[in-house]
Amino acid sequence: MRHRARVTALALLAYASVGAGALRAQDRANAVVLIVTDGLRWQEVFSGADSALISKRSGGVNDTVALRADFWRPTAEARRSTLLPFLWGTVATRGTIWGNFAAGSDAHVTNGFKFSYPGYNEMLVGVADRKIDRNDYGPNPNVTVFEWLRSRKGFAGRVAAFGTWSTFTDIFNVKNSGIFVHAGWQPPPGRVKGAPERTIDRLYRTTIRYWDDNAYDALMQAVVLEYVKAKKPRVLFVGYGETDEWAHARRYDLTLRSAQRADEFVSELWRTMQAIPEYKDRTTFIVTTDHGRGSDARWTDHGKDVDGAEQVWIAMLGPGAPRLGEVRSGSPVTQSQIAATIASLLGEDYSKSEPRAAPPLVRARP
Repeated sequence: MRHRARVTALALLAYASVGAGALRAQDRANAVVLIVTDGLRWQEVFSGADSALISKRSGGVNDTVALRADFWRPTAEARRSTLLPFLWGTVATRGTIWGNFAAGSDAHVTNGFKFSYPGYNEMLVGVADRKIDRNDYGPNPNVTVFEWLRSRKGFAGRVAAFGTWSTFTDIFNVKNSGIFVHAGWQPPPGRVKGAPERTIDRLYRTTIRYWDDNAYDALMQAVVLEYVKAKKPRVLFVGYGETDEWAHARRYDLTLRSAQRADEFVSELWRTMQAIPEYKDRTTFIVTTDHGRGSDARWTDHGKDVDGAEQVWIAMLGPGAPRLGEVRSGSPVTQSQIAATIASLLGEDYSKSEPRAAPPLVRARP
């Protein structure tokens, strides 16, 4: 235990010394998966269920007794492990997680708007764009790191994005980027013309749509797993949206349950890819969120006028990811560092394309 504590202390000291710049060179990955759980607050990620919101009035909870039994535990560590067992049992123990503001770890957005499209643009391009100031902005005028990687040797046809939100077709500019994008309620890929209707096709076609522009996480998860097994992408985006939708609806019970389910989906995707020789021990996951939310009565809200909505969290697992565990000190990290990090993990220098991009969180060995 003393040796482990010393190693952890040295790792944290190394991180603090480099601040927001890249950590020392790490092993390269052969594939990188960027996973976003939309609008999931750092408060739940690091402390689990909030007792004040397990109520009918504040949290819109129908059955407070059942929710408390499922998610309330006496310590923050126990609550967060109950809510997000894969994140805390695997990612944080074998990789790194930033963003526990209560413990002195600062991870934040730089775009100032503190809502979805500006956040996704920032993390995918590496620099905030003040022109993108609304969710219905339209096709992204910026080249994302996904589009740039698609043009690099070894990545053609192996870059893909999946998201429950229909706006991802604009965020990735599907018409110009050449990236395969499946978003919202689009029919799933892979159906052969004239062949019998598959179960997943029928579910997308017949499921009642609670949100017109956002599909259910569970439906998309089935499509993602099928695509990974068939196409084996090297750069993959997966965007789960229910955590944001249920929070906006002031349903704290469904926010917690969708967060826990998203964690299960991330775990399932990790196990699936680890079972494929091409991916096993050669794949890195980056798990994060696009924006934070307010506190107390404003826990449902985010935007430029909401204090705290700029606070996010970032976790990494796999080759190239530092093994710092839960970072509790050091200089701030930003959402804008994610784009260059994806490229660096794959041995690519994204600054050649976008010199304005923030530096990577880590640098892979050449």
